[in-house]
Amino acid sequence: MDVVLLILAGMCLIVGIIGCIVPGLPGVPVAYVGLWIAQASERVDFSWQMLLIWGIVTVVVSVLDYIVPAWGTKRFGGTKYGVWGSTIGVFAGLFFGAIGVIVGPLAGAIIGELIGGKEVAEALRAGWGSFIGLLFGTVLKLVCCGLMTVQLIQAIW
Repeated sequence: MDVVLLILAGMCLIVGIIGCIVPGLPGVPVAYVGLWIAQASERVDFSWQMLLIWGIVTVVVSVLDYIVPAWGTKRFGGTKYGVWGSTIGVFAGLFFGAIGVIVGPLAGAIIGELIGGKEVAEALRAGWGSFIGLLFGTVLKLVCCGLMTVQLIQAIW
């Protein structure tokens, strides 16, 4: 039974890593479930503190994934119009698959800035900030899933 649990845990971590890039798959939460599945085996014994910390990290990273594009917009000179546009674009983009997740925040920030009366160059800069925020969020998710994978491998060995 341990082998089955560890294979399922490994599959969750692999799907988690893929989910960091592919929209629609909640990468970090799936990887976290993999840690709990591994914990159910007799071969792995994570501390409750470690599982609690990873649970908190999972929630924080999942929330940040939606906030970071708006933060990037603001950081690159966007106004509240661009921030709102980026935020709306994140959620609207979910309905259009992979391309929507990338283009949604970018287009939302640009459209928001144009509605707010900004020049095209300023709107594009805010949109670029949203895109940089999206990339930062993706890297953050990949790092989390990678570290969870390393912890599982170390626990198995």
